[in-house]
Amino acid sequence: MFSRLGEFSYGYNSMAEMDGKHSNMLMDVGVYKFKRGDVEICVDVHKESAFLLLDGAFILEWEGSRKEINRKSIFDEEPWCLHVPKGREVKITALSEGEILLEKTTNERIFESKLYTPGDCRSHVFGEGVLGDTSRRVVRTVFDYSNAPYSNLVIGEVINYPGKWSSYPPHHHPQPEIYYYRFHKPQGFGCSIIGDEVFKITHNSMSAIPGGLVHPQTTAPGYAMYYCWMIRHLDNNPWTDRIDEEEHKWLLEANVKVWPNK
Repeated sequence: MFSRLGEFSYGYNSMAEMDGKHSNMLMDVGVYKFKRGDVEICVDVHKESAFLLLDGAFILEWEGSRKEINRKSIFDEEPWCLHVPKGREVKITALSEGEILLEKTTNERIFESKLYTPGDCRSHVFGEGVLGDTSRRVVRTVFDYSNAPYSNLVIGEVINYPGKWSSYPPHHHPQPEIYYYRFHKPQGFGCSIIGDEVFKITHNSMSAIPGGLVHPQTTAPGYAMYYCWMIRHLDNNPWTDRIDEEEHKWLLEANVKVWPNK
């Protein structure tokens, strides 16, 4: 359920495959690493695709459209993400060294391609003003069932402040989910809990979370953590919300006291 990916090579670096590793995630997920001047042409006749910019400067071309995009910091800047249905060709030209994350899955529906700009991203602060701000984090949603009901995918990002928790209180959902992690400092670390198992998160690692298991995260003091979160809707059962674990719902009560009275 947890993998340390190591340093990426130039080209495509696979993290999950529908017909291979982590196949229970029902998604293809990987990262393209580019050198300046590299050109990649992507087309999949069976799967919809989401191309999320991690860093660098690129030109994207699709269906007669062309857009130059760039991102210097995943921690400080909202994402760009191109979402296309099956059978659409996407040409990526690298204007600098950089990386683009790719998420794909099967989808028979044909929909209008969309380039989500930083201004389109929904960004909210979760956990503020409760539990001593110990789970305060930024949650970005690029698209989900609410704004892309034709898709079988969800994609977003979380900025986890140093020493704080996210995906908290512990929650679950029947749909599988992948987390891809990076740290502001390469020596950063944290911990991922999947069900009853605990894993040490490191820079450039991932969690493959089967449906039905809780999955809270935390990062060590001093180290800001980023992760891209990707969900695959199930047939006739799309992901629309988190299901909080019953025994921890009391944490959401107004003015909850978390320290025993003397």
